[in-house]
Amino acid sequence: MDIGAHGARLTIDLGAIVANWRTLAARGAGAACAAVVKADAYGCGIGRVGPALWTAGCRTFFVAHLSEGVAARAALPEAAIYVLNGLPPGAAAAFAAHGLRPVLGSVEELSDWAAFSPVRRPAALHVDTGMNRLGLSVSEALDLAGDPLIAASGIDLLLSHFVSAEKPDDPVNGRQIADFGRVRAAYPDMPASLANSSGVFLAGAQHDLLRPGYALFGGNPTPGAANPMRPVVRLEAMIAQVRDVEPGASAGYNGRWTARAPSRLATLSLGYADGFPRAISGRGQALVGGVSCPVLGLISMDLIILDVTAAPAARRGATAVLIGDGLDIDTVGRAAGTIGYEILTGLGSRYVRTYVESR
Repeated sequence: MDIGAHGARLTIDLGAIVANWRTLAARGAGAACAAVVKADAYGCGIGRVGPALWTAGCRTFFVAHLSEGVAARAALPEAAIYVLNGLPPGAAAAFAAHGLRPVLGSVEELSDWAAFSPVRRPAALHVDTGMNRLGLSVSEALDLAGDPLIAASGIDLLLSHFVSAEKPDDPVNGRQIADFGRVRAAYPDMPASLANSSGVFLAGAQHDLLRPGYALFGGNPTPGAANPMRPVVRLEAMIAQVRDVEPGASAGYNGRWTARAPSRLATLSLGYADGFPRAISGRGQALVGGVSCPVLGLISMDLIILDVTAAPAARRGATAVLIGDGLDIDTVGRAAGTIGYEILTGLGSRYVRTYVESR
């Protein structure tokens, strides 16, 4: 089905995802490299992303919820799949049925998992070193070292999560690395994982297993420096109509934009229902024939208006690029007052999706 039936096309480059994984894995100093594929592989589709990474050599994957784990298992029948958000009450049987590994972050979760079956089933131990979201405190983890409950719970991985790894000079990074090192020393035979996408680039954070997510999908893990990752997603929308307006004419809901001079406007078949945020109204841009064209007025549910006065290629049926050709997800996120993660994971389901495998 072509772009006209949907209004917009989302192109996902599986080859770029694999190349990004290999780039990150090469920085591991001997550590293995996993892939965080929560939120349907950051909106890119676990059914296609997972097998591509598996073929490239990735053997360990992380998701957020049990339901995501079930979807990941369907795509990755042989992979080790960890579920980051813990073990919900009464969910142990479902985890076991799908061969999923809960990331356990409390004594209650450890006890539930250990009690479920006399057969030890793999799981990870989550230690909180500063986020104060999920996980055992450092003191709790140290107190449990050597406790039979750890062995009974099948713990085969120790992990924590950075607060500010994207800010390499933030002193919290050093404190977290030190605290995690203390816990790791108390579990000397336990493989350990601390490095998220940005953590891969921090000295002393690599340990045994890298755990990148956002960077795999083209996000910059080193803000303030050149992005070492290849872009993965491209979003193009069809121009539904082009019109000329006179000075004083307004455009969009509530007349938030008014023409100061004779202008040419193009309306795109895409809106906030497609995950292109309303917050980018009047702040973002798109490219038409390589020309930067401002977003005018308020983005509506299904339509966006551009000023294409300077873009001779603008015509009915032509396409505008909203992500791609230098408009990367981080740039779009900043224009919307948010982060590229939100842009990427919020891209909707109404696009025609195209997968490519660039070299």
